Amino acid sequence: MSETKAESGPARLDAALLTIVGVMVLGGMMSYLDATIVNVGISTLSGEFKASLATIEWVTTGYLLAVALAIPLAGWAVARFGAKRMWLLGLTVFLTGSVLCAVAWNAESLIAFRILQGFGGGMVDPIMMTVVATAAGPERMGRVMGLISVPITLGPVVGPIIGGLLLDSLSWEWMFLVNIPFALAAIVLAIRVLPADPPGSGTSAPIDALGVALLPPGFAALVYALSQAGGAGFGSTRVIVGLVVGVLLFIAYAVHALRTERTPLLDLRLFSSKGFSASVATMFLLGGGLFSLLFLLPLYYQQVRDHSVLESGLLLAPLGFGTLIGMPVAGNLADKFGAKRLVPVGALLIGAGALVFTQADSGTSQVALTAAQLATGFGMGLVGAPTMGSVYRTVPGEAAAGATGAVFILNQIGASLGIAVVALILQGGGSHATPTAGTFADAFWWPVAAAVVVFLAGLLLPGRPQPAPTADPQGSERVADPA
Repeated sequence: MSETKAESGPARLDAALLTIVGVMVLGGMMSYLDATIVNVGISTLSGEFKASLATIEWVTTGYLLAVALAIPLAGWAVARFGAKRMWLLGLTVFLTGSVLCAVAWNAESLIAFRILQGFGGGMVDPIMMTVVATAAGPERMGRVMGLISVPITLGPVVGPIIGGLLLDSLSWEWMFLVNIPFALAAIVLAIRVLPADPPGSGTSAPIDALGVALLPPGFAALVYALSQAGGAGFGSTRVIVGLVVGVLLFIAYAVHALRTERTPLLDLRLFSSKGFSASVATMFLLGGGLFSLLFLLPLYYQQVRDHSVLESGLLLAPLGFGTLIGMPVAGNLADKFGAKRLVPVGALLIGAGALVFTQADSGTSQVALTAAQLATGFGMGLVGAPTMGSVYRTVPGEAAAGATGAVFILNQIGASLGIAVVALILQGGGSHATPTAGTFADAFWWPVAAAVVVFLAGLLLPGRPQPAPTADPQGSERVADPA
């Protein structure tokens, strides 16, 4: 009697799913692009509004604080009002903020409008991940995350290039006006493409009021403290106060979240899963490594190698190109081999690429630096997509929104911490204000160290995804042969 072998392969990425992913990427890319487009224009804005650098830096800090306040609320808002409604609201708020930023008449009005824009951006990105994770399901998670990770990983890299091009030939207003056509297109497409919210949306999940009073302000306090630490040092009063307030609010939230009978904004019980904790820790370190490199590299090319702002932005292209190649490759491989094999390899590439810059000086070959950036970018692609897939494979479907909030909160804290640390290293721990070639070399050790920890955390991530059970001819279920 012959036995029929059940064949199982990865579920196909159908046209409906790819359409949803495309619409989400279009909307999600805007906030990541805008954050780094504006970063390269800080000096331009300071001159335009005749404001001090300390004042105009709030254009960036205010945006980050608004994002920090919005992210923890996004999961609750999706459960309460529905993903489609909140996605459209987030895009509309971001669009409104962009238009208002372009007509700002002084530094104070620009900062206020950037805060509004940040609220929209803070809602958009977590909702994007939740919707796509739900639509994809476990079997297609790796490949879909390879696509959806484009705005998360590539957006911050491309932003300085676009910002340099805009400021080189157009006025400062175009840093914000460039968002308008993309936001309008994303809104129209979302109305047509995204599935309608379930009929029950808007009638359940009362808000965790005490959680709202503790978690978003705690997150914002930490982001503020870390954003100020790079210039003022970790020993300054405002940084210490911000860190203490943030940590105390986080502790108070942890006590509350573990006791409340309501659904908490962020369910800390998710961290009882080793795979989930390793995934979130990896995204925390990836945020710290990526954003510290995006902070370091333009400054390195301008101050050590004497390139212009535009040239420095263009020289970041190999990092983005490597990431663009690595993400879809990793997404396809993640569904076959799992994050446990891919992430450590990616971490080694990131560490090796950053290591080149620790030994570089003004005479180092640009070919070597370009190759190092390509390797680093490809490594980030191998880390980002599989890790995000692991996040959603290690939690039940109903916890996807909370898991997304945890990822974005820790990724943002990691990014702020990474920038603060390298900024402080560049200034010799506060001993001098102007970076030197030596302090740049020292600062590049930070992403090397982050890559080492990512390598170790990657070993704790889930392995190859388990195939779905299949029925044998007698009707009983069995797992398909993983080979």
